[in-house]
Amino acid sequence: MTRLIAFNKPFSVLTQFTDKSAHPRPTLADYITEKGVYPAGRLDRDSEGLLLLTDNGRLQARIADPKHKLPKTYFAQIEGVPSEEDLAALCAGVTLKDGKTRPARARIVPEPGWLWPRTPPIRHRESVPDTWIELTLTEGKNRQVRRMTAHIGHPTLRLIRWSIGEWTLEGLESGRWRKL
Repeated sequence: MTRLIAFNKPFSVLTQFTDKSAHPRPTLADYITEKGVYPAGRLDRDSEGLLLLTDNGRLQARIADPKHKLPKTYFAQIEGVPSEEDLAALCAGVTLKDGKTRPARARIVPEPGWLWPRTPPIRHRESVPDTWIELTLTEGKNRQVRRMTAHIGHPTLRLIRWSIGEWTLEGLESGRWRKL
């Protein structure tokens, strides 16, 4: 029987079970007690949100491989207020150093009501407003959302993956996991 786990990865947790660095950082082993499951894809250490883990290699590949085009939805708190042209550029795809991104869906949204506090909190500057955007991608270039928002002149301050395909964070607190 295939096992699939949804984990709400906190900020600063590595998307692996071990850290052999001189100064070990928090890993999945600090949160996931289920044995024999592995991440289906990655989520950067400085990003938060949905990470799926499974014991099924075929399912892992279907979730993680961009050729399957599973949509991934993110909520990004960005510096400044993007214009309609900025959002249109994200939707059309922007050209990064490793090529043009696929078309995406992007829109300004209010701060999510389900949002948990981040530790440490993001820096707050009175003179620079910030905006939340919802961005849905069908590919997974390295640090793609951050590079896309930087490309349009609005660096990402906080990034949360809300969903992968049909699976979401709905009702899952930061640092918690559940079997699907």
